[in-house]
Amino acid sequence: MATSTQVESRPAPVGETGLAAYFGFAERGTDLATEIGAGVTTFMVMAYILFVNGSIIAKPLGLDASAVAAGTALVAGIMTIAMGVIGKYPFALAAGLGINAIVAFTLTAKGLDAKGAMGVIVLEGIAITILVAVGLREAIMEAVPLALKRSIGVGIGLFILFIGFSNGGLIGSNPTGKGTPVFLAFPTTPAQGVFLLGLAITFVLYARRIRAALIISIIVTTIIAILAGVTSVPAADKLIVGPNFSTIGLGLQDPFQAFAKLGAITAVLTIFAIMLSDFFDTMGTVTGIAAEAGLARPDGTVPGIGRVLMVDSVAAIAGGVGGVSSNTTYIESAAGVAEGGRTGFASVVTGVLFLLAIFLSPIALIVPGVATAPALVLVGYLMFTLVKDIPVGDLEDGLPALLTMILMPLTYDITVGIGAGFISWVLLKVVRGRAAEIHPLMWLVSIGFVIFFANVWIQSVVK
Repeated sequence: MATSTQVESRPAPVGETGLAAYFGFAERGTDLATEIGAGVTTFMVMAYILFVNGSIIAKPLGLDASAVAAGTALVAGIMTIAMGVIGKYPFALAAGLGINAIVAFTLTAKGLDAKGAMGVIVLEGIAITILVAVGLREAIMEAVPLALKRSIGVGIGLFILFIGFSNGGLIGSNPTGKGTPVFLAFPTTPAQGVFLLGLAITFVLYARRIRAALIISIIVTTIIAILAGVTSVPAADKLIVGPNFSTIGLGLQDPFQAFAKLGAITAVLTIFAIMLSDFFDTMGTVTGIAAEAGLARPDGTVPGIGRVLMVDSVAAIAGGVGGVSSNTTYIESAAGVAEGGRTGFASVVTGVLFLLAIFLSPIALIVPGVATAPALVLVGYLMFTLVKDIPVGDLEDGLPALLTMILMPLTYDITVGIGAGFISWVLLKVVRGRAAEIHPLMWLVSIGFVIFFANVWIQSVVK
């Protein structure tokens, strides 16, 4: 495992110049060919987001799916290259699953349109960038108990899994209004059959450890959907017109709409909840992959993490400006690390491939929701695996974790899950006489969430 001196301060070996010297190939035990291979691998396992992101946010926000795909590739390419050049780690970024679900469902349910929703992402990105600049991002991370951090990841995973089954047509609201509010729709349509077949293909490919299993499953399931008549190939003129960048600039068109429509308290807490999701997702991903690559210190901290967090934070702003949702560091970067990637050059390769993929964005018009839904189910499972590290048998951690995890998919609102977890954790600590263990920031955030839940009542009293 590399030490801080090895990673940050050690001079380039004698004779090492150019790319090798800048990225530190020798000191991290790698070479150009290995880094290129690692970058290609990371792109292959992440490419599914080009189609999945549009399947989540395009329809709810009234956006063109091909434009979302083009914007997703553009922002991911630029920010992943920035991570490689500035952060100097083999981490790749793209539109974050979970946060895009907040944009598509939570923010639109609150009455925001595409401009307002992306404006929230821009504000969240600005706030998180400021926190990194003043050193508070790591302080907030340390204030939140580990069980809650993990339960947020699990809850988002369950939310994504639920969206996958919903997009696949197997789960929906009860049209009769009687019985259970959510029901299982037994497969009776070709679309549902395609989803189930795609789910089986996805599971098999992943279980067999096939590289790029998700993107392969999306392509194969799309072909099946075309043959089954579930989707069709658009006219040739729509596929050869070139990339559509109509989402670019979206987050700057009405960034303060949330404050006008939701009120200051709700807007601030909504932004804060998204920020928390971004916090924990990035920190867990970065520390985990760095440790796997042998680039973390013995205590688990990551040398130069400030650079990494700054690029990741700016990526959130870029995602909002680009109209494709907050961009964040991807756990799939671990695939490149497994192939030997150890430096930022692997990220540069991945980023260049994302930029080249812009020209494939019109293909997004062909890919139906039932083809990307299986990928969401599998990603949801992968995020759910964090549950094994949560001490659910301990009431003080287990009950708040449960509320956090289960309320996200049940309410279609990640903010609600995080708020319930924070408030219940503080409450249980107090009633058990352990208030001294509560960090001041946890008090502050929990009080803020109490105000968030009571906002409607407070406004009625004020009026």
